[in-house]
Amino acid sequence: MLLAAVAALATVTATTLTLAAPARAAGPTATFVKTADWGTGWEGRYTVTNGGPSTITGWQVTFTLPTGTTLGSYWDATVSSSGQRHTFTNRSWNGTVAPGASVSFGFLATGAGTPTDCTLNGAPCSGGTPTSPPPTSAPPTTAPPTTAPPTTPPPTTPPPTTPPPGGLPRHALIGYLHASFANGSGYLRMADVPADWDIVNLAFGEPTTVTSGDIRFQLCPPSECPGVETEAEFVAAIRAKQAQGKKVLLSIGGQNGQVQLTTTAARDTFVRSVSAIIDRYGLNGLDIDFEGHSLYLDAGDTDFRNPTTPVIVNLISAIRTLKQRYGAGFVLTMAPETFFVQLGYQFYGSGPWGGQDPRAGSYLPVIHALRNDLTVLHVQDYNSGPIMGLDNQYHTMGSADFHVAMTDMLLAGFPVAGNPDRFFPALREDQVAFGAPSSPSAGNGYLAPAGVQAAMTCLVKGQGCGPYVPRSGTNPAFRGLMTWSINWDRFYAWEFRLSHGPFLRSLS
Repeated sequence: MLLAAVAALATVTATTLTLAAPARAAGPTATFVKTADWGTGWEGRYTVTNGGPSTITGWQVTFTLPTGTTLGSYWDATVSSSGQRHTFTNRSWNGTVAPGASVSFGFLATGAGTPTDCTLNGAPCSGGTPTSPPPTSAPPTTAPPTTAPPTTPPPTTPPPTTPPPGGLPRHALIGYLHASFANGSGYLRMADVPADWDIVNLAFGEPTTVTSGDIRFQLCPPSECPGVETEAEFVAAIRAKQAQGKKVLLSIGGQNGQVQLTTTAARDTFVRSVSAIIDRYGLNGLDIDFEGHSLYLDAGDTDFRNPTTPVIVNLISAIRTLKQRYGAGFVLTMAPETFFVQLGYQFYGSGPWGGQDPRAGSYLPVIHALRNDLTVLHVQDYNSGPIMGLDNQYHTMGSADFHVAMTDMLLAGFPVAGNPDRFFPALREDQVAFGAPSSPSAGNGYLAPAGVQAAMTCLVKGQGCGPYVPRSGTNPAFRGLMTWSINWDRFYAWEFRLSHGPFLRSLS
C-alpha cells in the first residue's frame, strides 16, 4: 500500500506483465503477474497451481525483492521478512490445493524491482516437489490496490450527540472468550473470567455453510477442552456476570466463520438462528466479527451511503431486525479489520476501473447504516499491513502511532476513496475503541502496555502524542480497549487486564 501517486491510471489498468518461468514437468508452481504499474510502485499477484497428482495441504512462497524496492500491503496470505527476502504463507482457508486447482495472493510494492529467486515450499517456483508446510491460523491481514491517495486531509464533521443506552462504564475493557474452542491458549470457564472485563464476546457463532445464514454456537467439546463446564453452569455464570453489570455477547464470524447473506432467505435464517442463541443463553447482544470473504462489494456498488450488494444489504437488514426485536438495551459491537474500514480512505471496492480487491472498505456501508444502533466499534489494529492515515502517511502496526492514526480516522471521519462528496461521518467518541493483541501469541502487531496506554492518553487527552497528531482533538468519552483474547491474556499471566483495566478506570 505504499503508493506515492498514480501517474497514469490508464497505464495502471491496461498494463499486465507476466514473469513466469519456462514450463517444466507437472508439479506445483507459483507464477508471478504484475497486475498494475504506476512507475513509482506496482501491484503483484502470485498464483499457486497444483499440477501434481496429490493435494497440497499448505504452501509457502518465498522470493527476494531487489534493494530499493519495498514490500507494502498484502492479502490472502501472511508474511514474514528477513531483509529483502519475503515468505508468504497460506491462510487457513486457502492452504489446501487439490490437483489441478489454483489459489492466489497479492501485494503492493514501491520501487521498480520485481521478485527473484522464487521458491514454493522450498522448491523452484517453476516446478518441484512440495513439502507442505503446516497451515497458518493467523486471521486475515490488510491490502488492495491502485488509486491515487487523497492529497489533503479531510474536514471533520461533528458526530451525533445522543448515545443509546448501553449500561457500560465510561471507559470499557472488552475481550473475546474462546468459548467454543481452545486455540492453544487453554480453555477458560465463564465463571473464572475476572470482573475487569466489561464486555465478554463469546467466540464464535459460525454458519452451517457459508451462504446458509444458519448460525450455530456450542461450548467447546470435552475432548478439546477437558475443563469445560456444563451448559447449565455456563448460563449461571453468564447471569452472575450480568448481575455485576457486565455484558455478554455472541460474536459471529471470526477467522473460520465465513458468513455471506447472499439471499433474503439466508437473511431471515440468520435472524432466526441468532435469536435462538441469544434467547438460549440470555445474552445482551451481538458482535459482528466478519473476516476473510464474508463482506465484499459488487462491481458498480460505489456509494457507501446507498449499498446495493446483497451480502451488505441483507446484513444491515438482519441486524436492524434483531435490534428492533430486543429493544434499546441490545448491545451491538463490531470488530472489523483495518482492511475493511480505514483502507476505505484510499480504496473502495473494485474501484472505478476495476481490478481492486472488492472487499476494500466493505464494512463502511454496514457501520454507516447502523451508526445509530452501534454501541462500540473496535477495529482490529493487528494482523494488518501499513495503512494510510489522515496525514497521508503510512502507519505500521505495533506502534502507538498506528493505534492513534487508525482510531482518529473514525473520530474525525474521512472521504471514502478520496472523494470529498462521499464523506464517511465521524462516529461518537463513546462508540469508538480499538483492538490490540493481549500477547505476542495472540496476533501480529503486539505492543507493550506502555505503548498502548500512550496511544489512549493521546486520543483522550491530547497529551504525549507522537508524530501523528489527532485531527479529532481530544476525546474524553473514548470508549476503551478491546483484545484478542481473554484466554491468551490468562496464558500470559493477565498482563493485558492487570495493566489496562486500572488504567481505563483512571482516565478522567
